[in-house]
Formats: sequence, C-alpha cells, structure tokens
Amino acid sequence: MDRGERVRFQRQSFICALGVDTSTFTEMRAQRALAGHALTVSQHGEMFRWLALGIFLTALTISGWRRRRACRMAGAIPRTAEPPLLIASRLLVALPLFGGVLTFIVKPGWMAWAALEVPHWVRWVGVALGFLILPVIDWVLRTLGANVSETVLTKKDHQLVTTGPYRWVRHPLYAMGIVLFMSLGLTAANWFILLWALVALVWVRVVIVPGEEAQLVRVFGDAYQRYRQHAGVLWPRLLSSRERRRAG
Repeated sequence: MDRGERVRFQRQSFICALGVDTSTFTEMRAQRALAGHALTVSQHGEMFRWLALGIFLTALTISGWRRRRACRMAGAIPRTAEPPLLIASRLLVALPLFGGVLTFIVKPGWMAWAALEVPHWVRWVGVALGFLILPVIDWVLRTLGANVSETVLTKKDHQLVTTGPYRWVRHPLYAMGIVLFMSLGLTAANWFILLWALVALVWVRVVIVPGEEAQLVRVFGDAYQRYRQHAGVLWPRLLSSRERRRAG
C-alpha cells in the first residue's frame, strides 16, 4: 500500500469510527462538482450574451448612421407608402426576430425554453461570423450611399448601383441581414432565433425580392435586366446566364 492509499484508508477508518455514512461525503463532493459546473456554464452564458449585445448594437449603429446620411442626402420614403399587406408581413417577420434577440440580451432566462445544447465552439463560430459581417454591412451601405431605402420603392433620383458587393449580388444588404441574425442565433444557442432567421430568408426571397425587382425593372428597364443576367440574388452566381447558355 503506497502513501496515498494509506492516507485514504486512514481517513475512511476515521470517518467510520465517527459513525458517519461515507455516501454523504460522496454526495457532497458530487454536489460541489455540479455547482462548479453550473457556475462555469452560467459564466459562459453571460459572456455570450454580452458578445451578442456587442454585435447587435454595432450593426444597429452602422445601419442607423448610414441610413440617416442617406436620408439627409436624398430624403426618405415612408413605410406607409408600401402596400398594407407588405407592411403587415414585414411586422410578422421582424417583430419575433428582433424580439427574440432583444429578449435573449435583456432577459436570457425568458428564452431558455428555446436553448440549444451545442458545444462552445459552435457559439464561437457565431461570434466570429457576427463580427466579420459588420464591416461587410458597412461596405454594402456605403456603396448604396444616398440610394438606401427603407422600403421596396425607389427614390426620385434613385441610381442603379452595380459596384462594390453589388457587382456580384443584387441584394447583398438582405443577405448580410440574414447572416447577422444567423450569427446571433448561434451565439445565443437559440433555435427560435435561428428558425426565425430562416423564415426571414424565405420571406425576403419570396415576397420582398420580387416586389423590389419589379419596381427596379419599371425604373431602369433593360439596364436592370442586363444586370440580373450576371449578378446573383442573395449570393454570387458561379456562372452568368450567358456562360450557362454557352455551357449548355
């Protein structure tokens, strides 16, 4: 019997001599270990909450600043100018999505019912994606300049932008918005936010993009039709329409 085993044996003998159930000490050690694990999990959850707040506030600051500049330069189109059904659908998608993120940041316990059990590295992927997407959002809005609009309608002196990220994608702002909320959903490890980000993706692709592009075709005509042939909708095309026809 080595020294460590001898010490443990003497401790056990002393405890038995006192008439104390050794299982009680085992349970106490287990409870302390669980308490320590719960504290670690809680600390990590708090850290990810603050990181989500940083990503979300930075995105809102960039967007708000660029939109205010566009408003001063070329005015703004009120959302009430859009069809009522479009406004209603916008609210049905935006309120749960923004509400889920804000609730996680302010009162994370209220969103615990939608928590996902994922490894920490998955949440760190969300954090990295969120911070990486912020300069891209600024790039998109800076490229749009005075053409930033709060609606699917075009401004009086609206210009067709085909430079910067618009060289490859027709609606990069929508794409970056979806990626932003996906990153927040991963950071929060929350299936509700992730699900509603997917709902927003479908809504943008099925409702918003067709309505906005119909307006752009009416304003820019053949120029926009030609632009559509080589630029993707929400992500770059691997081949342009002409190249696909040649390949076929």
